[in-house]
Amino acid sequence: MANNLTAGAVHQQLVSLANPEIAEHSQRFFKTGAGDYGEGDQFLGIRVPVLRQQVTHYQYLPNKEVIALLKSPFHEERLFALLVWVKQFQKAPEENQAHLYGLYLRHTQYINNWDLVDSSAYQIVGVFLEGKDRQPIYPLAQSQSLWERRIAMIATFQWIRNHDFEDALAIAKLLLHDQEDLIHKAVGWMLREIGKRDLEIEKGFLKVHYQEMPRTMLRYAIEKFPNPERQRYLKGLI
Repeated sequence: MANNLTAGAVHQQLVSLANPEIAEHSQRFFKTGAGDYGEGDQFLGIRVPVLRQQVTHYQYLPNKEVIALLKSPFHEERLFALLVWVKQFQKAPEENQAHLYGLYLRHTQYINNWDLVDSSAYQIVGVFLEGKDRQPIYPLAQSQSLWERRIAMIATFQWIRNHDFEDALAIAKLLLHDQEDLIHKAVGWMLREIGKRDLEIEKGFLKVHYQEMPRTMLRYAIEKFPNPERQRYLKGLI
């Protein structure tokens, strides 16, 4: 298996692991119906831990083969490709990380569901831009693509984890009036992560912006607050 490092070999291996019942459930879970965010996406029916196990066998897959998988109509093959890049990125010297970062941003049209973003954005974009100019993140935050905007917000998780909140708060502010529920959830989630590390900083941001936030964003941001305090935010009484 490991000796045949091609997209075709990966496809054959993943097809052998496919489960129609899981695939059917995934199609509902990831909103693949007409007009939904995942419209038309196809699933083999493979759970993430199984995919991750397979990634270890193909972690040296050449970029050409990874990109072929990233262009697959099957959701799990795209996720597999991204997980391979994350593993390669973690082990790569800086010049190779720069190349993978560039490839990632050139192929965002295929990083087209929330789990694909969340499994790769902070691990590649966030890590690469740590200690560098963060300016490349801002055009993504203002992109017409829902997924590029989510990449921008989720990438900041890497910096949040290291108690560096400035860019996360700036991106959150840019996305306050976004129309997409998946962006509301991402922003609220990152605000909550800031609050886990510095509650006063999160509350400072909320004090200024909570009344203009979409309801879902606010609910995610205050999810861990004590219930009486959460209710005051929801009722606009802060």
